[in-house]
Amino acid sequence: MPSVGLSAIQGIDDVLQLKAGETLIIHGAAGGVGAIALQLAKLRGVRVLATASSEEGLALVRKLGADVVVNGRTGNIAAAAQQFAPQGVDAVLGLAGGDSLERCIDALRRESGRVAYLYGLEPVPRPRNGIRMILYSFVGGTRQLERLNKAVEAAKVRVPVAAEYSLADAAEAHKRLEAGHVLGKIVLLAR
Repeated sequence: MPSVGLSAIQGIDDVLQLKAGETLIIHGAAGGVGAIALQLAKLRGVRVLATASSEEGLALVRKLGADVVVNGRTGNIAAAAQQFAPQGVDAVLGLAGGDSLERCIDALRRESGRVAYLYGLEPVPRPRNGIRMILYSFVGGTRQLERLNKAVEAAKVRVPVAAEYSLADAAEAHKRLEAGHVLGKIVLLAR
């Protein structure tokens, strides 16, 4: 929870500075950071359009409270965003890169839109006039973890569990992670 939770809360609160009633696209919402960010954004009264790349991912983000969901690979992000926020979306939290992220950014308000994306995201989104592009990485520490803990308790954050493995099967768990597209966390159990 610390790395994904701090990435989520700092992206929502510190970097994007989202307020109740604003609109947000979380691109890659079914991943570890995205699932937590979605729940924290909803706690703050933010309206969320969530993208995921599979039917299972779309079902997960719906269950976690997304207002609108769209398949980030095959869906029409522009049309979904236009219907979701006809005047333009306020912010994008980019947790997956590529053409789909670019389409999310294209849906932003030109005069006040802002994009936050985590250090290490590839490819880096291209800059646009009038849009604030903010690269960030979470900051750890006691105060940050205390703030995260309060938010997690207030939102009753659910951490989706994709699979459980015994400690003896840790190598198999790592293979599953390396294959990608894991919805939730892999848990290692000492049995």
